[in-house]
Amino acid sequence: MRWPVCGRARWSRNGNGGDERVDLINQALSFGGLVHTVVAFVVALSIIVFVHEFGHYIVGRWSGIHAEVFSLGFGPVLLARTDRHGTRWQISALPFGGYVRFLGDSDAASGRDDTALATLSQDEMRHTMHGAPLWARAATVLAGPAFNLIFSILLLMVLNLVTGVPTDPPTIGSLKTMPGSTAALQPGDRILAVNGTPTPDAKAFGTVTTALKTTGPVQYSIERGGQKLTVDGPNPMPARADAVAPDSAAYAAGIVPGDVVTAVDGKPIDAFEQLRQAVADSGGAPLKLTLWRKGQISQVTLSPRRSDLPTTGGAFETRWLIGISGGLFFDPKTRTPGPLEALTGAVDQTRYIVLTSLSGLYHMLTGAISSCNLHGPIGIADASGVAASQGAMSFFSFIAMLSTAVGLLNLFPVPVLDGGHLVFHAWEALTGRPPSERALKLLMGGGLFLILSLMAFALSNDVFCP
Repeated sequence: MRWPVCGRARWSRNGNGGDERVDLINQALSFGGLVHTVVAFVVALSIIVFVHEFGHYIVGRWSGIHAEVFSLGFGPVLLARTDRHGTRWQISALPFGGYVRFLGDSDAASGRDDTALATLSQDEMRHTMHGAPLWARAATVLAGPAFNLIFSILLLMVLNLVTGVPTDPPTIGSLKTMPGSTAALQPGDRILAVNGTPTPDAKAFGTVTTALKTTGPVQYSIERGGQKLTVDGPNPMPARADAVAPDSAAYAAGIVPGDVVTAVDGKPIDAFEQLRQAVADSGGAPLKLTLWRKGQISQVTLSPRRSDLPTTGGAFETRWLIGISGGLFFDPKTRTPGPLEALTGAVDQTRYIVLTSLSGLYHMLTGAISSCNLHGPIGIADASGVAASQGAMSFFSFIAMLSTAVGLLNLFPVPVLDGGHLVFHAWEALTGRPPSERALKLLMGGGLFLILSLMAFALSNDVFCP
């Protein structure tokens, strides 16, 4: 997490010595943030790569294809061990990918090693990617992205089981730290109505909260210890930062989760909707926000940024955003869902990530939304660091989302990617013969050029997009 650093005038006391001290502090903070980001990125990427390559490895082994090397990372080998199946498991110095090299492969992309293949018997050829039946080769290729998607579903299922789902009717589990008093409401209170509108379940409570236009105190009908009471409390959705998006105006301004916006350009607010409306009306002009943080008041000035957001219909809309996500003024009491309920929710979450990713790519290609929505390694690393800084649940949710994206990307029918290999296998199934070596080399070269160009474009977005 990036923290705002005080200016030199507030730190320096006597000439150059003070300036040097501030430079040292700034460098230390920047270095610490960089290390945190790099470690989070490497951990997230290593988990996802391991899952992907393990899919290739294990299904290949089950299909009778022998893996000679399973490498996590590229470059010089740091650690290595050969198992009883004859596979060398290794960790290499550059942790930005990985590969499985099967018997008879010349490289990590399963190119043919004709010299090695010529020395193998017919029985040994069956254990190579080039001599195995078509079904075994296709299953081995498909297993990588499939394992990424399955891993995402299982990880989200576990997160659903750990975090739970809200109880009905909505019940206060714990109160968040807020300015003013929330003493009228207590943990364990069951919220039966908001401003007279019944809230029998979480869906109804969300509908009432979204439609609420009243500012100032809100009337809650509650049940406490078997008694029904009516008390006043804060807006259900206060202008509180529950999460701060990486690479956003709020993040750059030093806003952190838990900060409460109490005024915009000097005008008091008490609801997240007021903050959202002020940002939307700004047209990108700078806004001065008054923040409450653990009893301390401060001010920051930031400029909203244009962002493209998915809608429920699968399209995108462009809005002005500062990168703050809101929430309720309390953490709801939860219950542990059943395994089937948790699994169903995880499948729905994974499906949403897939559909949103495909929709976003389509809208970028058609020019409906900005191509700056495509992020490269720097943007992904930054997001990794922010997710890790916001807690284990946030970090594992990010890993699940990234694993889904990696699995989906590898299914694209581009030579070099798994999807391209599946197209080659489909051609072989239809024609009875694989593509010629000359055609494969041309297609693989074109696919590699396309992927490298896309990576360079995404990297340029990380550097040049606002």
